[in-house]
Amino acid sequence: MWQLSVSWWELILRVVIIYVFLLVILRLSGKRQVGQLAPFDLVLLLVLSNSVQNAMNGGDNSVLAGLISAAALVLMNYVVGLATYKSKRIEALVEGRPEVLIHNGRLFTDVMEREKLTHHELNAALRAAGCACVEEVHFAILENNGVISVQPKRERGLDRS
Repeated sequence: MWQLSVSWWELILRVVIIYVFLLVILRLSGKRQVGQLAPFDLVLLLVLSNSVQNAMNGGDNSVLAGLISAAALVLMNYVVGLATYKSKRIEALVEGRPEVLIHNGRLFTDVMEREKLTHHELNAALRAAGCACVEEVHFAILENNGVISVQPKRERGLDRS
């Protein structure tokens, strides 16, 4: 139960490799995956976690190996969080940048295609912001966390500041 069959440093190295690999793969899959988990996205994450388990623990199912792997994962998460906080370049690499979907009623379909965002998802965000159509939108931005921020256009009659 407490006897390691793989050295502690190899467990940590395996965790670092798998963590970085998953971070890159999930980053490449787009922002929508992070903020809006559909049932198939949840299934993917569950199966993905199970598929990399043996690669992380090297076949060592001891309690100590689990504790070392868990501690290494938490430490990696902390280091990546700290790095993204300290460096804008690393933040852009890991988290990406917000993407403009609509500006002054003009829809950028190329951005939607690149981010794998459907018109249904966009229209749901527009309705939630009280907009019936794209022409009523000043801007809509796909945020890093997958949420779509929508700012409706101001009506000319109400814009007397």
